[in-house]
Amino acid sequence: QVQLVESGGGVVQAGGSLRLSCAASGRTFSNVAMGWFRQAPGKEREFVAAITQSGRNTYYEDAVKGRFTISRDNAKNTGWLQMNSLKPEDTAVYYCAASNGVLWNIAATYAYWGQGTQVTVSS
Repeated sequence: QVQLVESGGGVVQAGGSLRLSCAASGRTFSNVAMGWFRQAPGKEREFVAAITQSGRNTYYEDAVKGRFTISRDNAKNTGWLQMNSLKPEDTAVYYCAASNGVLWNIAATYAYWGQGTQVTVSS
């Protein structure tokens, strides 16, 4: 089992930045890949970014490439999502997820989920 707790959400103006954190406990964090997903009101949960167990490889949804950066520190059992140049369409609840075997952009392949943190970008 891996327990995940997100933090860092909030309200920001368009063009601003936020850094989301995902604190992990339980199973060894270095054994699991990590992903970020988001869900806007009335929409399905969608993939944002993912990172391999070692942190060597990252994957991004096209709409956030060049603006968001996913990272992790296995020694601290923590992952992050740095979000720059935020747009109103980035408004959503952001979820951290993890698993030891995933298809990077498929939510159903992630076994562990956090409770989510709200990000609101005002225009």
